Amino acid sequence: MNSKTLLAVAAFAAIASSAARADDITIDTTPFQSTRTRAEVQAELFQYKKAGVNPWSTRYNQLAQFKSTKSREQVQAEYRADRETVAALNGEDSGSAYLSHVAATRSVDTTLAGTPINAQ
Repeated sequence: MNSKTLLAVAAFAAIASSAARADDITIDTTPFQSTRTRAEVQAELFQYKKAGVNPWSTRYNQLAQFKSTKSREQVQAEYRADRETVAALNGEDSGSAYLSHVAATRSVDTTLAGTPINAQ
C-alpha cells in the first residue's frame, strides 16, 4: 500500500510538472509618445491637490458632490410603479408570462420564430 501511494504521488508530480510551461517574456519595443508635456501633467496634479481631490485615489468618492434633481418622494413613487414589472421580469420564467400578457393587452403584432417574412 505504501508503494502504491508513493507511485501515485510520483506520477502526479510528473504530470503536474510537465503540464504547464511558462513562455518567454514578451517585451513591447514600441516607443511611448506622450501627448502632453511634463509641465501640463504637473499643473493638473497641482490643481487636484489644491482642490483636495485625487480621482486616482482609492478613497475618491465621485458622488460626494452629486445633487439629485428629483425628490425622495418622486424616486420612491417611480420605484413602486416599476416594482411589479421588475419582479415579473426576474421571475422563475424570466418574464415570459409577463411579456406575453403585455403583448396580449397591447394588441402587438407578434412575429413567431420560423414565420416567413412574406407570409400574410
